Amino acid sequence: MKSAAKARQYLKEQGLAMLSKTGVRQWALAALVFFVIVLLMVANMFPDSEELAVGRVATRDIAAPFRVENVYRTELERDRAARQAELAAIANDAFYVINPAAAEQAEARVEAIFARIRETRSELAGIPELSLDQRLAIGDRLGAELQAERGLAVPPESLQAALALTDDELEAAEAAAVEIATDVMARERVTSETIGLVQTRAVERVGSVDLPAGARLVVSGVVRSVIQPNLVLDTARVEEARAAARAAVEPVYVEQGQIIVRWGDVIDQEQMSILAELGILRPRTDFRAVIGLILTVGLLMALLGVYLYQHGQEILQNERLLGLLALMIVLIVGLAKLTSLVDFPGLGYLVPVGLATMLIATLVNSHLAIVASIFLSVLTGIMWEDQGFKVAVVALVSGISGVFSVSRISQRSELTRAGLIVGATVLVTMLALGLVSSDVLVIRYSFLGLFNGILSAVGAIGLLPYLETVFGITSSIRLLELSNPNHPLLRKLLLEAPGTYHHSMMVGNLGEAAAEAVGADPLLTRVGSQYHDIGKTKRPYFFVENQFSGVNPHDKISPTLSTLIITSHVKDGVEMARQHKLPKVLVDFIREHHGTDLVKYFYHRAKESGQDVSEDDFRYPGPKPQSKETAIVMLADSVEAAVRSMPKPTPGRIEGLVRKIIKERLADGQLDESNITLRDLDLIADAFVKVLTGMYHHRVEYPDGALKERAKDKEAKASTGGNGQDGGQEGGEG
Repeated sequence: MKSAAKARQYLKEQGLAMLSKTGVRQWALAALVFFVIVLLMVANMFPDSEELAVGRVATRDIAAPFRVENVYRTELERDRAARQAELAAIANDAFYVINPAAAEQAEARVEAIFARIRETRSELAGIPELSLDQRLAIGDRLGAELQAERGLAVPPESLQAALALTDDELEAAEAAAVEIATDVMARERVTSETIGLVQTRAVERVGSVDLPAGARLVVSGVVRSVIQPNLVLDTARVEEARAAARAAVEPVYVEQGQIIVRWGDVIDQEQMSILAELGILRPRTDFRAVIGLILTVGLLMALLGVYLYQHGQEILQNERLLGLLALMIVLIVGLAKLTSLVDFPGLGYLVPVGLATMLIATLVNSHLAIVASIFLSVLTGIMWEDQGFKVAVVALVSGISGVFSVSRISQRSELTRAGLIVGATVLVTMLALGLVSSDVLVIRYSFLGLFNGILSAVGAIGLLPYLETVFGITSSIRLLELSNPNHPLLRKLLLEAPGTYHHSMMVGNLGEAAAEAVGADPLLTRVGSQYHDIGKTKRPYFFVENQFSGVNPHDKISPTLSTLIITSHVKDGVEMARQHKLPKVLVDFIREHHGTDLVKYFYHRAKESGQDVSEDDFRYPGPKPQSKETAIVMLADSVEAAVRSMPKPTPGRIEGLVRKIIKERLADGQLDESNITLRDLDLIADAFVKVLTGMYHHRVEYPDGALKERAKDKEAKASTGGNGQDGGQEGGEG
C-alpha cells in the first residue's frame, strides 16, 4: 500500500512539474493536433455507404424496411397548400387593414396643396384686381402643377376659389380639410372600388362646417383629391393562414415493403430523400471503434509528450519547433487519410512517413524523428484496416530509414540520395513482407516503395527552405551552405580583410572543439565564428591583424574615436548580415561576441593621456552572449587574439593565459546571461589549450644559418613596431 501511495505521489509530482514547464500555448497546440488527427481518422471508422446519388442508375430494387414519412412529398404538398392559402388571402379584402400611416400621408398632402396655394397668392399680391378669365387661367395652371408634382387632382374651381379667400378664411379652410381628410383616412377602408363613395361622404361632411361658401368649395376639392386607397396586406394574418394550411396537410408515408427504387431507374430527389430518412444513405457509426480510436490517439500523444518532457525540454519550450512537429504529424496523417479514401489497394504503401522524419531529423534532431516515425506508422496502420499491419511496418521502415539517410547530409542535393535509400529500403521490406505472409498483393505493389522514397525526397527538397523560413529554423544543411568560402560575405572577408579571415578560421577551430566538449552545437559554433567579424571589412586597416604595412592609423587619432571605430564593427556586421539575409542565429554571433566588454587598450591610453573618462564610453554595446555557442565564440575570439600576440607560446603559458582570460570574462559578468556552467568553462579551457598547443607547438632547433636569418627577421619586425603594441591591442579588442 505504501509503495502504491508513493507511486501515485511520484506521478502527481511529475505531472505538476510537466504542467509547470509547459505553457498554455503548448497545451493548446497539443489539443488542436489531437482534435485534427481524430477528425481526419474518424471517417475510417464508418462503413462504406452505398453508391446512391441523384442521377445515378439503381443497380438493385430497394424496398422500405419499415414505415417512414415521405418528407419530400409531404413538404411539397404543404408548400402547395400554403401557396394557395396565400393567393386566397391576397384576393380577400378581409386580409387587408388600414395603413396606420395613411392619415399622416393625407395630412401631408393637404398641407402641400395649401402651401402651393399660398405661394401662388404671394406671387399675385402686387397685381391689381384680376379678371374672371385670369383667375380661371391661374386656377387651371395651379391644378396642372399639383397634378404633375404631387399627383393630386384638385378641381380648378376649388383652386380659383382659394385665390379669392382672405388669409383667415384660407387658414380655416386648411384646418377643416386636414381634420376631415385625416379622420376619413384613419377610420374608413378605402379601396379602388369604394373610393368614390368615400369621397362623396367626405364632401357631405364639408357642408356641415361653419365656413363661407368659397371656403367650403376649397375644402371639398382638397379633401376629394387627397382621399386615396389606404389598405395594406396584413402579413401576420397571411402567415397564419399559410401555417394553418400547412398544418392541415396530412403527412405522406411510404409503407413497409413498398419499392422505393427499382433496378434500372434513374434516382430522383424524392427517392433520395426517402432513402435518407430510412438511414440507407447514412452509415451506422461503430461508437466502440471511435472511442478506441480516440483513446489510441490520446495515448500516442501522451507518450510523445512524456518523451519531450524527459528528453526534449529544449523542444518543449520552443514553440516554433513544436509547431513544425505538429505540422509534420498533421501533414502525414492527412496524406494517409487521402490514400485510404482512394479505391486502390496498394496506395497505403505510398504514405511518405520518411518525408516527415527526414525534415524533422534535419531541422530538429534524429531522436525526435524516430519517435515521430513510430507515432505516424501506428496511425497510418489504423487507417488501412485489412492491410494495417503491413502498412504500419512499411511506414515505420520508411520513417526510420529516412532518419538514418540524412544523418550525414551536407547539402540539399544529397536529399535525393537519401530518398533513393528510403525507396530501396521500403522496396526490400515490402518484398520481404509479401514473401513471409505469401501476400501476392504486397509483392505486386512493392514497386510503390521506390516511389515512396522519391516522393519523400522531392517533398523534403521542396518544403525544407519554406519550413526554414516560416519557423525560423536554420538547418545543418543551411549552415554548411553558409560555410562555403565562396559565400559573398566570406569571400569579401578573405579579399578585403585577410588577417581577420584567418583569425575567424582559427576562432572557428577553437569554438568547434569547445562546443563538442560541452555538448553545444559544433557546426553552428564554427559557422558563427566565420561570420562574427564580417563588420571589420568596412574599415579593415583599423584592425591590427590587417595592418601589414606596419602603419597603425590609431596612432593619429584619439582613443575615443578609435574605440568608436573598433566597436562599430559589431553594428556594421549586423547590417551586412541582414542585407545578405543571414539567419538570426548567425546574426546573434555578430551582435553578442563582444558582449559589453571593455576596449581595454584604448581605455588605458585615454587614462594615461590624462583624460577624465568613464568605462561605459569604452564598452561594446552588447548584448551579452545569450547561448553557449555565442559565449564560446566570445572566449575563443579573445583567447586566439591574445595567444597569437604571445612572444613565447609554451603550453604552460598558453594554459595560464587561456584560464586568465576566461576568468576575466566571468568576473566581468559577460557570461551571466548564457546557460554556461563552471564545469563547461573548465572543459572549454581544456579544449582551447589542446587546440592552441597544437597550433603553437614546440619548434625544432634550426641550423646556425637559419637561426641567424630568423634573428634578422625578428629585428626587422621589431623595427616596424609590429607585435608589441598591436598584439596587445588585438588581445584586448580582437
